[in-house]
Amino acid sequence: MKSLLRPLFALSLTTLGFAQTAVPGRLLVGFRSDVLTSQAQSIINGMGARSSRQLPGLTIHVVELPSTANSNAVANAFRGRPEVQFTEPDMYLPPVQITPNDPSYSSQWHLPKIQASTAWLTTKGSAIIKIAILDTGVDPTHGDLYSRLVPGWNTYDNNSDSRDVYGHGTKVAGTASASGNNSLGGAGVSWETLILPVRVTDTAGYATYSTIATALNWAANNGARVANISFDIIGSSTVSSAAQYFQSKGGVVISSAGNSGALSTLAPSPYITTVSATDPNDALYSWSTTGNRVTLSAPGCVFTTFNGNTYGSACGTSFSSPVVAGVAALVLSLNPNLSPTQVTAILQSSADDLGAVGLDPEFGYGRVNAAKAVGMAFNPPSTSSGSGSAPPTAPADTQAPSIRILSPTAATFVSGNVSVSFSATDNVAVTRVELLINGAVASASFSAPFTIKWNTVKVSRGTYVLQGRAYDAKGNSALSSTVSVYR
Repeated sequence: MKSLLRPLFALSLTTLGFAQTAVPGRLLVGFRSDVLTSQAQSIINGMGARSSRQLPGLTIHVVELPSTANSNAVANAFRGRPEVQFTEPDMYLPPVQITPNDPSYSSQWHLPKIQASTAWLTTKGSAIIKIAILDTGVDPTHGDLYSRLVPGWNTYDNNSDSRDVYGHGTKVAGTASASGNNSLGGAGVSWETLILPVRVTDTAGYATYSTIATALNWAANNGARVANISFDIIGSSTVSSAAQYFQSKGGVVISSAGNSGALSTLAPSPYITTVSATDPNDALYSWSTTGNRVTLSAPGCVFTTFNGNTYGSACGTSFSSPVVAGVAALVLSLNPNLSPTQVTAILQSSADDLGAVGLDPEFGYGRVNAAKAVGMAFNPPSTSSGSGSAPPTAPADTQAPSIRILSPTAATFVSGNVSVSFSATDNVAVTRVELLINGAVASASFSAPFTIKWNTVKVSRGTYVLQGRAYDAKGNSALSSTVSVYR
C-alpha cells in the first residue's frame, strides 16, 4: 500500500484518493465520562485485550487485540457494554491531496477570489494566534515558513521532531500562513500568524484517528486557536470528541471534505468545519466530496510552499481547508476574544452563497470570503436562537430518526448467517443503527444500507425478538417495532 502513496506527476490533474483502511488489531473505545479509568481497564482486560494508552484529556482508550481475535466480534462486545459510548477501528487516513503538473496553476488566483487583499488592509494576521497544522510535518528550513514556525510535536513518534516526512504538511502550512511581502514565493492567507506544526503521520503520509485526536489535545493545550486537519476525518467519534475538547479551549477546527467526488451520507460533526473545493469560476471541482458534512467551500487549487525550500501548485480539499483556517486566523487576529462559536458563525455568515440558496451539500453555506469575515470581527452575528441577526447555522436537531425492520419478516424461521435489514431515515442523517436481540445490543451498522449479520449457528432453538435502534449525529434515537422470529 505504501508504494501507492508516492507522489504521482503527470500532465493532467492526478488525484490521490486512496481508501481508508483499518489499523490491524486495534480499536478505539470511548467510555462514558462517569466511568473510572480503573473500571475501563478492567472491562478491556475482561475482553482479552489491553489498553496501550488513554488519549490525553479524553475517556478514549487505544485498545490492542490479540492476533487471534476477531476485531468485529470484540468491537460488538464492547458496544454491548453500557459503560461504552462508542467503539470504532483506528483508521489509516491517506492525505487528501491532488497535485497538478500544469503551469496554468502556478498563480495564487485563490487569494483575490476570497478577497484576501482587501482583508489585508485591516489585518495580515498576528503572532498572538497559532494555527496548528496536523499533518505530515512542516519543513523548518523553508524561507517562507521558518519565521512563522514555533516548536511543535510529533504524535506518531511521540517526540518533538515535527519535520515534514512526506511533503504534504509543508504545502498545507504555506497555504494557511506562508510569509508575505518578503520577496519570496507567494503569501499565505494569514501571513503574520504563527504555525504550530504537529506531525500525525508515518513516513508514507498516513495518519490515524488516534494520532489526530492526540494532536488536537496537544495543540489545544499549547495555545493553538485554529487547527487544520487536511484528512477526511468526518465519521470518527474519536476525532469529534477531541475536536470538542479543542473547542472547549477556545479553538476552531477546520478539516477537508475529501476527494472522492461522491455524495457522502455521513453526518457533520458539530465541532468541525468541513470544507469542499471550488475552482476559479466558483464551481465545485468534480473530485470534491459532497454531502451534509460540508460546512463551507473554498478554492481547492493553490500555489504554495513545497519541501526543500521550493514552490509548486497543489489541488485538493487538503488545500481548501487551510484557506478557511487562514481566514479564521485573520478574524481571531483582529479580535482574539471571539469564541469558537462566534468565529464559526462569522465564517458562515460572511461566505458568498453559491449553488442552492442557503446551506447545501456542495458548497455548505458558501465560498469563504476573507474581507467580509474580517469586517465582522467586532460585530459577530448573534448565535442565540430567535434573533433576527442569527447566523445561517443549522437549527438544533431535536427530531428523532425513523426506523423499521425490512427483513426477516415476523413469524419466519431463520437459520445460518441471517441478514437483518433496516430502513432508517432522519431529517439530517442517520449515523448508526443497532440490532437488538431480546432487548440486548448484538451489533451495529454505521452506514447505509443498514444491514447487520446475525449468526444463528450457535443459537439455541426458540423464539427471538428483533428490534432496531437508529441514532442521528445529535444523539436522538428511536426504536423500531419488534419482529419475532423462530430458530
